[in-house]
Amino acid sequence: MASPPELLHDFPPFLQVYNDGRIERLITTPRLPPSTDPITGVQSKDVVISPDHETKSRIFLPKINPQDPPKKLPLIIYIHGGGFCIGSPVNIVTHNFLTPLVSQTPAVAIAVGYRLAPENPLPTAYHDCWAAFQWIAAHSTGSGPDPWINDYVDTSRVFLMGESAGANLAHYVTVQAGVSKPGLDIQGLIALHPYFSEKEPDKMIQYLYPGSSSSDDDPKLNPRSDPDLEKMGCSRVFIMVAEKDFLKQRGIDYMETLKKSKWEGSVEFVENEGEDHCFYLFNPRSEKAKGVIQMLISFVNQA
Repeated sequence: MASPPELLHDFPPFLQVYNDGRIERLITTPRLPPSTDPITGVQSKDVVISPDHETKSRIFLPKINPQDPPKKLPLIIYIHGGGFCIGSPVNIVTHNFLTPLVSQTPAVAIAVGYRLAPENPLPTAYHDCWAAFQWIAAHSTGSGPDPWINDYVDTSRVFLMGESAGANLAHYVTVQAGVSKPGLDIQGLIALHPYFSEKEPDKMIQYLYPGSSSSDDDPKLNPRSDPDLEKMGCSRVFIMVAEKDFLKQRGIDYMETLKKSKWEGSVEFVENEGEDHCFYLFNPRSEKAKGVIQMLISFVNQA
């Protein structure tokens, strides 16, 4: 009689790994098909950016009145969090977060899909997010592969946004954009409850990113070690932390790193009092979550 599988790695609340190769994700969230939201009129559709893999990204378009004159809107490029190993651009959490933001700003948003670790070890997620940005940048002349982006996006008003590990990925893409200047004008970076590494190696990241030290000397994991930080391709950064979040200090350190660097942009900083990590995603109808949306709208519409 075969012995039961042995638990090799336990990384709550994210995943467990067994010796038979099985990976059990501890948080699963229902996925939604693309649709038209009945309340806001926001439409969504899925695109596959890379022919090499089937990871989907989802575009959100605010309600368009055909009687109104054509208008170009800002673009929010959103990268979901989840410790690089859970989450999706097409689940209900992403839908409930981006729909009111897209409707009220108004803006177009694209929720970027990337392959998850550990099946696709880091730095795969970084490469996928950069490839997605380059695909979006192909629309800068108005002749890219997606008509929604061609017709409705003002490519001079682009924002990168992510929460937790997604903020780390969004920061990486913003720096790479500053280095290579691919044709989109990034007005700002929004880092919500960001994850960056510390001096002490993170055991889960060690597992997900076998080629890395998983500590603060890796330039992908901590901007303090990035020689290209001063080239970051935006002039404004909005950083949000939560009072009860164990990652709070990392967001503060990120702010201080930017201010001490040779990057010449400005930093806005907000702390969510009495709240924990990514509370606005898990309770999107709360008054404080609505307040987060209003702060994001204000930041985008300052451009």
